[in-house]
Amino acid sequence: MAEKKRTPKKENPHTKHRTRTRNRYRRGGLEGFADHEVIEFLLYYVYVQRDTNEIAHNMLNKFGSLHNLFETDVEELMSTLNCTENIAVLLNLIPALANRYFRSKWSAGLILDDVEIAGQFAIDLFVGKTMELFYVLCLDKRHRLIHAALISEGTVDEVAVYSRKIAHEALKHKANYVILTHNHPSGTLRPSRGDLESTKHIVEGMKFIDIDVLDHIIVAGDTYYSFDARGQYVRGY
Repeated sequence: MAEKKRTPKKENPHTKHRTRTRNRYRRGGLEGFADHEVIEFLLYYVYVQRDTNEIAHNMLNKFGSLHNLFETDVEELMSTLNCTENIAVLLNLIPALANRYFRSKWSAGLILDDVEIAGQFAIDLFVGKTMELFYVLCLDKRHRLIHAALISEGTVDEVAVYSRKIAHEALKHKANYVILTHNHPSGTLRPSRGDLESTKHIVEGMKFIDIDVLDHIIVAGDTYYSFDARGQYVRGY
């Protein structure tokens, strides 16, 4: 009986291109990658056989930028891109993962005794956050970070209640000093009138419990505004 011939296994036509892309990444990270190439590369791990170049271009065209794409919620991604839940979750996971990475990176024995260090920490704290958040950073007498407490999500309407929450967290974590920080997802860096007034009230209120406010840092994207650097209201480092 004649031996049945085996059909040769089809090679993925995109294998060589994918290998070149991976080697390029291993040599220099994502430096030199265009935005669509970043998405294309990421999608290799979802689409085993398909050419992901066209899909990546389509995603970027619909959302305009990487941060718009990655910061869109899962349901909207599925609806706009007509993609599976797995793909939408993967895209949405990127900024959340980056935020978790940065918080882990800064966590061990961090000393915030300089505006540049505190500013960079604040920038990393808000990576991937699309709504306005307000944190109080509780520090010990050596300016070592004890805890980063989330105080509020969204706009603050009542300064008195806001101050009580900050005081509560500072006392709970036995802080000697605090740094206030919040983000402006709109991209506007300068403090609003409300930011100025609330900072002044909080600084005055914290004096009653003998805790100094070292700084208030506002983050917009990868830049920050420091009240201490401008000599406004706070004690400074």
